[in-house]
Amino acid sequence: MNHDCSFLTDHLPDDRVSFGGDDRGDHAADWGTPPGEGVVPDAVCWPDATEEVSAVLAAADERGVPVTPYAAGTGLEGNALPAHHGVSMDLTRMDSVLDVRPADFQVDVEPGVLGSRVNDAVDDHDLFLPPLPQSADISTVGGMVANDASGAKTVKYGEVHDWVLGLEAVLADGTVIETGSRAKKTSSGYNLTDLLVGSEGTLGVVTRVTFELARRPKQVRGGRATFDDLDSAAEAIAATMRAGVDVATVELLDPLSAAVANAYSGTDLPESPLVFLEFHANHGIETEVETCREVFERCGATGFEVGAGEAMERLWQARRDLAPAMVAYDPPRRPVKPGDVTVPISDYPTMVRFAKDEAAAHGLDVLCFGHAGDGNLHYNVLVDLDDPDERAAGTVVSDAIVERAIELGGTATGEHGVGQGKRKYLVAEHGEASVEAMRAVKHALDPTDTLNPGKIFPETLDGERLWVDPPE
Repeated sequence: MNHDCSFLTDHLPDDRVSFGGDDRGDHAADWGTPPGEGVVPDAVCWPDATEEVSAVLAAADERGVPVTPYAAGTGLEGNALPAHHGVSMDLTRMDSVLDVRPADFQVDVEPGVLGSRVNDAVDDHDLFLPPLPQSADISTVGGMVANDASGAKTVKYGEVHDWVLGLEAVLADGTVIETGSRAKKTSSGYNLTDLLVGSEGTLGVVTRVTFELARRPKQVRGGRATFDDLDSAAEAIAATMRAGVDVATVELLDPLSAAVANAYSGTDLPESPLVFLEFHANHGIETEVETCREVFERCGATGFEVGAGEAMERLWQARRDLAPAMVAYDPPRRPVKPGDVTVPISDYPTMVRFAKDEAAAHGLDVLCFGHAGDGNLHYNVLVDLDDPDERAAGTVVSDAIVERAIELGGTATGEHGVGQGKRKYLVAEHGEASVEAMRAVKHALDPTDTLNPGKIFPETLDGERLWVDPPE
């Protein structure tokens, strides 16, 4: 159903509202949904202040017009793409670092700020924001908060929600709320901050974030280890966590991922299982490095090299290039659906082996890599997207991997979010009673299903909005 969005020009200047095909088409695609495959919004708008976000939402809510928040378009599950046309609200013009308070280890930012810009803004104070994802150079903090993102350093520092002290957000009817405080902790009232973080724009549009920051470590070392087989590499990761080694990053690459990285980056990685590592400390870092080396060698590591500064950067470069490398590797094969399950760390070797065996049983290749230190496995089943049988087989493999992760007590998504792609797993992971509680929260804050409809909830798979008609 298309919607009359002409009301937007009552609240925003003409140059920040678009009904043009190019702008609308751009906002129907992201990293996980190629151009031409998504639902095209009826209009795009670019508010540049909280007051404008509030005015647009109030007017849309009154008219029953859905609004989908959008920014950098780096999502993989269609989280920020419209499912029911309506308005795509692009927040990239709200891109200011508002206030840095180094004495309090805090920074206030708008949602359209790139993650890397936050670190640039606080670098002179020897501070940084630890949970940024690998895509921090091109993704915004609004999207990171919406998906409760995390990255390579999560094993030591936690996820985005661990670093959000408070939010300013606009509810579906235009009401502006503030959550949390500038205090490091609170036990006052419901934790609305954590409720909004990870809600994927279905409960409110975040317009300001207060982040806690960390002091940059005085000592940083990084490197990689090689193994003869994938089982040994996965077991070494689990053993390192059990041993309590203080690592900041533990990343796995399977042999196919190493080959893909080499082809793209011109590197000479051994095309064998690899584990990339980073250590942070203020003193005694060599002890942690050596303890890790001992654990890895007991698990069969055939090589272990660690460096600092430029040497560390060279060791890591191929891992950082992996995302674009997958696209360029073997056209027309592409990942059928990038995935990011997470399991208890003791089950990580089981999860990696299952993914490999399941793909092989269907005659397909799967890249296995990811933030292994916290049990997060990224998998990409490679298929010819123009071959219906191969594409269907790839979907079967991807589904089986997610289902196995849930069976192991894990989650369908460690950091990409539910969006449109993982809705069918919500009940299997959480149970119907918990999902019903989620629906109750959504209905209480957004009774007309104005905000980002068609996301998260299983029943929206059939194309319906949760509550179609606005209240009388």
